[in-house]
Amino acid sequence: MAEPIKLTNQQARRFLLHKQGLLGERRFAGKAGVLDYIREVGSVQFDPVDICGKNAELALHSRVGSFTKKDFAELLYEDRALVDYFDKNLCVLPVEDWPYFGRYRRRYRDHERVRDEIEAVREEIKNEIRARGALCSTDLGYEDKVGWFWSDTRLSRAALERMYYCGELAVHHKKGTIKYYDLAEHCIPEELLGAPEPFPDEGDHIAWRVERRVGAVGLLWNRASDAWLGIGLKTAGRNAAFARLLDEGKLVEISVEGIKDPLYCRARDAQLIDFVKAKSDLPARSEFLAPLDNMLWDRKLIFALFGFDYKWEIYTPADKLKYGHYVLPVLMDDIFVARIELARDRQNGGMAVKNLWYEDGIRPTKAREKRIEACVKRLERFDKA
Repeated sequence: MAEPIKLTNQQARRFLLHKQGLLGERRFAGKAGVLDYIREVGSVQFDPVDICGKNAELALHSRVGSFTKKDFAELLYEDRALVDYFDKNLCVLPVEDWPYFGRYRRRYRDHERVRDEIEAVREEIKNEIRARGALCSTDLGYEDKVGWFWSDTRLSRAALERMYYCGELAVHHKKGTIKYYDLAEHCIPEELLGAPEPFPDEGDHIAWRVERRVGAVGLLWNRASDAWLGIGLKTAGRNAAFARLLDEGKLVEISVEGIKDPLYCRARDAQLIDFVKAKSDLPARSEFLAPLDNMLWDRKLIFALFGFDYKWEIYTPADKLKYGHYVLPVLMDDIFVARIELARDRQNGGMAVKNLWYEDGIRPTKAREKRIEACVKRLERFDKA
């Protein structure tokens, strides 16, 4: 095993930011840049909450220049280069990754939750879609309530969702937060739909997912965290995957000053370390990060590297809020300087700044205020386009 690469704290921060396309000049641009970034990290988490932009839109906006929401929708629902499916919770991922998740679709097929009720209407629903095209749950009957994952729901919704989880249906398009489902063969290329799993062996598959998840964040340590959600890993399995990937040279160990535990990056990303070591003078950059941004998937690691303690408080009761329900971290160059609460101004248009909190030790200078204002204006233009 190779010796660990030694980095200062700032070098590690800059490596992570450069890997994520958040440092210096933008590495991603336009519609092609959206696809390039998602392929680079594997997936971007989707969440339907839309206060100042949906999570995936905000994550892409902070990295990809000169693209629109229309570009993103086209990649998903016209070009079919991207697909909605589960990775770390519900995500947007490259359509070519479809075969890698076959075992998860099979597990949903074996799931017992209201299976009999859904099986009774499954073929009827498929015939309806064949006859009428993509449908949402309100386009169907089946009003009986059944027990579902979070609460009771209509059989029509449960059936569509289960068939989607199993890979029989795919999201054809969305209207707001409403999903319209079509037969998977109408949305997924035939050569991918019928492709065998690339890693039929469970150990091979887990190693692939761990390497992919390290690449999704950029830097990770071998510790339990939300960064591993969706893989179903226990400590022993994670340890085995890390040991294997290190032995095969697919992960590189990194020692960072002030952090006891070793960090890891993909071997293919290690070349970016040379860039951040050589480039000390980079163009100024300011961004708002999405609450479920890839870089924030392991928040304890972000605190260790940046001293930034972030929690998404969307489900926090009002009397227990520290900041607000939908607050975005404010990144300037290689430090977090503040957090901001934005919401669409329905009456006057644009984005309203409801609150702005500077981090301890960060002075609210005019220069910083101008940079934050420029970020707000840029987000407004993106949101209106």
